[in-house]
Amino acid sequence: MKLTILGSGSPEACARRASSGFLLEVGADRILFDCGGGVVDNLIRSGRLPKDITHLFFTHYHSDHMMDYARLVHAAWDEGAPPLKVFGPQPLGKITEGYFGRDGVLNNDLRARTELPQSQQVWVARGGTLPRPWPAPEITEIEAGFTYQGNGWQLGSAEASHAQPILDCLGFAVEAGGKKFVYSGDTGINDNITALCRDANFLLHWCYRGAGEQLHPALQAFSPDPGEVADMAKSAGVKRLYLSHFRIHMDSQEGHKKALADLSARFAGETGIVEDLDVFDI
Repeated sequence: MKLTILGSGSPEACARRASSGFLLEVGADRILFDCGGGVVDNLIRSGRLPKDITHLFFTHYHSDHMMDYARLVHAAWDEGAPPLKVFGPQPLGKITEGYFGRDGVLNNDLRARTELPQSQQVWVARGGTLPRPWPAPEITEIEAGFTYQGNGWQLGSAEASHAQPILDCLGFAVEAGGKKFVYSGDTGINDNITALCRDANFLLHWCYRGAGEQLHPALQAFSPDPGEVADMAKSAGVKRLYLSHFRIHMDSQEGHKKALADLSARFAGETGIVEDLDVFDI
């Protein structure tokens, strides 16, 4: 498995970090976890195109995890890709219809591209055929505990503690070739995610609170700091632990120094803070 960080940031606008998006390559499959703002740009910067993505899994529907969803689907459609396989909690179908349905927000664009003679000729010149169908990703709404069998890989899921009851929230694990990758999604420490992390070779965990930082209790309960993530990873037998989703006020040299010190003091394995376009072999 190969992991490419396409977005390591938060909802805050940041020149260095796109919002959440993580590409896992297993054999011929390119599996994208979340698709926040800026992820498609970084996908292209990484040397890939939207049409290369075979599967997309959403942890939840905060904007920083799904803002580039419509762009990814539209761009892959315009490249002539087959329908993207998309998985996520409810209401994924309603969200997709809201973008690409006959009354969706993109209906004027799609009508123009598929009905105007000049646009039809652009499509035919690229090798397309008429009539041109609208984008139609293959949607599967899922719940915690969902499993999926891919080509040489299998996926499991667990409930993340984050934005319930308004948003259903998940974390994911992928196993292939005797290795295990876990993406926590946005979550507090909970037994389900800890179990999902058991014996992971690589854990990518969100971190929205700096080392020792005190937040409002309503937020702090769902935002473990680096040391708390390290304690959980140690208890679960994780081998490598990397943090993502740093907020701007944490994303300084001093903030990194404190976070890395807490990680190394409480977790014996390899640790770090990911950056956009980092690549890891798992």
